[in-house]
Amino acid sequence: MKNPSRCTPLLLTLAFAATLSAALPASAQMSNMDMPAKQSDASAKPLASPAAQTDVTLGDTTITINYNSPAMRGRVIMGGLVPYGQPWRTGANPATSFVTTGNLKIGSLSVPAGKYTLFTLPGAPGTPWKLIISKKTGEWGIPYPEGEDLGRTEMHLAKLPAPQESMTITFEHTEKRSTYLHVKWETTDVSVKIETEK
Repeated sequence: MKNPSRCTPLLLTLAFAATLSAALPASAQMSNMDMPAKQSDASAKPLASPAAQTDVTLGDTTITINYNSPAMRGRVIMGGLVPYGQPWRTGANPATSFVTTGNLKIGSLSVPAGKYTLFTLPGAPGTPWKLIISKKTGEWGIPYPEGEDLGRTEMHLAKLPAPQESMTITFEHTEKRSTYLHVKWETTDVSVKIETEK
């Protein structure tokens, strides 16, 4: 027969543990696997390619572009990190989004009001660049969605006077109903005219 005096402390300990567990808030009862991971020092640092936004208003039309801005960080960009002759996400991480509240003429391309994704087709020296307007939205920047183009139009290529560390997308030379979309990085400046359709 078991000694009752030896069982009593064990039973008391188990009863106390059960009472304590019931009194704890639910979050304290979660296992380590259920608990959210502690933010690491690396994730607390700014992104290497931070998010950026540029917008412009032309009459009653607003155009908004969201992209992530990569930096050179000592790398060869055009013809290196960004290959010639292959569609480029024109940014980093997620695909670059393009939203217009009105109908536009971008270069030679008619673009109805709506949501799109921007890509570019970098041209080797002596070959024109092209802006690609894709109908597919919400995707990661790669792979390029073949067969989803709304259309393509040529861009004007110019050389920056000095290397630009971070890629930017800007609207410049804006007038009442027209502007120029510029993509600048390293020593490359490609642009295309945007007009509202009357």
